[in-house]
Amino acid sequence: MNFKKCLFLMVWGILSGFLFVSCKEFAQQAEPEVLFDGVSFANWEGDTSYWRIKDSTIIGEVTPANPLKENTFLIYKGPMPENFELELEYRISADGNSGVQYRSQPVPGLAYALKGYQADIDGANVYTGQNYEERGRGFLAMRGQSVELRTGQAPIILDTIGSSDELQKQIRPADWNKLKLYVQKFHLIHFINGIKMSETMDLDSSLRQPSGLLGLQLHVAPQMRVEFRNIKLKSLNDQ
Repeated sequence: MNFKKCLFLMVWGILSGFLFVSCKEFAQQAEPEVLFDGVSFANWEGDTSYWRIKDSTIIGEVTPANPLKENTFLIYKGPMPENFELELEYRISADGNSGVQYRSQPVPGLAYALKGYQADIDGANVYTGQNYEERGRGFLAMRGQSVELRTGQAPIILDTIGSSDELQKQIRPADWNKLKLYVQKFHLIHFINGIKMSETMDLDSSLRQPSGLLGLQLHVAPQMRVEFRNIKLKSLNDQ
């Protein structure tokens, strides 16, 4: 938060006779940061033989002529707050498999590989909306589940958000969808098109991650295409 700007606005409000918001409230109302400028990979790093930019959109594609041996990620290299809201739009082919990786770590020995929490996305919408831990604990919260994770235990289902099939109807196949992630301490919520899809409370102190990298996944497949645009990040660290 820009403290000087906040202080100026508070003083202006007092002199003008208006009751102005506190600095904390100002931080919460701040505009989100745009992470993708629409024209370049500034602050992003990945294998550009699979990733390209067209029409203000990031495109990841696997073809028979350009196969993929390991899952690869376009990784955001700018600063990431521990707690945040992330919003973006995505579109994926029917044969596609992808996801948005967050609070993730590099995989030693593999370029552009990540391990950690993932907001899962697939073209058939079998898994879209769930919380999956790449190269880790696997399925954490399936679509429609609110779960608690504890050390050495399978996920504990606390509540049912809705049936997976009914929630699936809110996802638009082969069209643009809006993904939102709410990540506050160890409370992780995935939304698609404004609808809560899964919720995770990670109490596993041995395996949970308080911070890490953000990345866009391109999954091994015979062929597939995924697109991302309008990527915005809002810090929740002051809340």
